[in-house]
Amino acid sequence: MIYKEPHIIDFKKLGEPSIGYISIAQNGGLPFTVKRIFWTYFTPENIVRGRHAHHKTEQILVALAGRIIVTTETASGKIETFVLDNPNTGVYIPPNVWHTMQYSHTASQMALASTDYEESDYIRNHNEFIEIWSK
Repeated sequence: MIYKEPHIIDFKKLGEPSIGYISIAQNGGLPFTVKRIFWTYFTPENIVRGRHAHHKTEQILVALAGRIIVTTETASGKIETFVLDNPNTGVYIPPNVWHTMQYSHTASQMALASTDYEESDYIRNHNEFIEIWSK
């Protein structure tokens, strides 16, 4: 089932301060089967990444370290900002949602994606995104 709106996903956090923590993402508890995992790190704070939407791909973004500000825009024009600064919290981004990310310098982001990489799945022009999805 593809959800229509971006939203926060809380991953279970197991452990305690004296030994550390573990969080688990299993396909049975995710909104899609993960086909690709990628990560970003050492992104300068003045750089805005993302700036695209997808035709098919669903994603969950997690800040494993540092802080990531994720801004989403749906085809209806709804804009939301999600602050990821806890490694057991992610943001779900469905297809047809424009998104950008801005990182603290120490941020490491893990992305779980529902599809293998295909350049044709990306919508990299904001006007094209509006034209495609506002119909």
